[in-house]
Amino acid sequence: MSEAWRILVVEDEPDGQEVVMDILEYYRIPSDAVGTAEEALKRLAQQIYNGVVIDLALPGMDGFGLLRAIRGDARLKALPCIACTAYHTSMVRKEALEAGFDAYFPKPLDDHALIRELQRLIPK
Repeated sequence: MSEAWRILVVEDEPDGQEVVMDILEYYRIPSDAVGTAEEALKRLAQQIYNGVVIDLALPGMDGFGLLRAIRGDARLKALPCIACTAYHTSMVRKEALEAGFDAYFPKPLDDHALIRELQRLIPK
C-alpha cells in the first residue's frame, strides 16, 4: 500500500470507526476519523486526503449531505468517496451510487474489497 495516501473515515459509531481504522492500519494506510459530517468538512479544509469512507447514517448532516458538500467544492469534487452502511438494501446501494459515491459497501465491511476499491479509485 501507499503510505503517501491519507484516508478520512467519517463514522459516528466508535466501534465502526475502529473497524475501518484497523483495516487501514493493517495495510499501512494513514487515516483520521471523525464522527460527523460537519467535522469531516472542517478536516477536509485543513488536510489533504486521498479518499473518504463515509457512513450514510450520520447524526445531523447525513452521508448524502456530506457527499453533496464535497462534490460542490471545486477543490474536493474529484475526491474518491466510498459509502458504507449497516442498513443495506439494493435500493440504498442504487441511491448511493446514483448520488455520486464512487463505491458502496454494506457493513460489516469486506476488508479486501475495500482496499481493492481504494487502489482502483486513488491515482497512483
